[in-house]
Amino acid sequence: MRRRECGASERSQGMRRAALGGLLLVGAACHQTAAVSTARADQRLMAAADLQALPVQTADRRLAYGDDPNQYGELRLPAGSGPHPVVVLVHGGCWRASYATLRDLGPMGDALRADGIASWNIEYRRMPQPGSGWPGTYLDVGRALDHLRSMATTYQLDLTRVVVLGHSAGGHLAMWAATRPQIGPDSALFLPNPLPVRGVMNLAGTIDMADNIAHMDAACHVSTVSAFLGGAPAAVPERYREVSAINRLPLGIPQVLVWGTQESFIPEAIVQKYVRGARQAGDDVRLLMPPGAGHFEIASPRSPAWIDVRSAIHTLLEWRR
Repeated sequence: MRRRECGASERSQGMRRAALGGLLLVGAACHQTAAVSTARADQRLMAAADLQALPVQTADRRLAYGDDPNQYGELRLPAGSGPHPVVVLVHGGCWRASYATLRDLGPMGDALRADGIASWNIEYRRMPQPGSGWPGTYLDVGRALDHLRSMATTYQLDLTRVVVLGHSAGGHLAMWAATRPQIGPDSALFLPNPLPVRGVMNLAGTIDMADNIAHMDAACHVSTVSAFLGGAPAAVPERYREVSAINRLPLGIPQVLVWGTQESFIPEAIVQKYVRGARQAGDDVRLLMPPGAGHFEIASPRSPAWIDVRSAIHTLLEWRR
């Protein structure tokens, strides 16, 4: 079991330091690492149904960003007059309508609201809904992000402090969203003047679509990647290149990737390959590996992994170029 390295300074209980240069948790968080690892050895990992069963509060607003019934988002606003930093939440579910909805990340939105952070939890067209897949689902994510501009004044949102966070299939979409400034007008994915973001967080989402076909198909129990992109890599290679962040380096913004030590959907070797490439390209990228966490624990604000995720969110929102 991998353990987070803990030094002598951790004896000072309750202290925590979060910085893009290390994102190191100290104090009580490090002292609990061994206990969490031991406990997880005797407990089953969370499943999708466990994440979907978490209690969730009603969002403050449900707002459409397009005409399709699935083009909407839920806005949660913290107390106070703002302007509020914003985390855009992109749920997973194999990009399929029958697997998941934005409710999956509603509990995370509740936790962020209690923490003084607004969240824009977006829904998007998923297979086999009309217009889903290439390029529709990607355009939905882009339009949902850009829709923050029309909401900012009314809801006191700070558009200089926006972070995109996605889990699983949504982690892939979040990483793609970070590449939008590189997309030219000749692309089917192009939308003009994409909203700048401070950083991106990928919670165990596909990074290289071509490299992860077998793993995603096995995890989703259906041929999902080729169906989503409209063909195999040999048939539509340009689509795989356009949506895989590893082919778009450097992204030019900080990135935090969260992989539990018990992750089963996306092999660690794939994320390690990305981290090496991103660092070589000059990007500021961090890989966090919460001990004992599987694919769904990292998306739950009731899991010990939330300590890492929450700290990284705060750090990204405070980042300055």
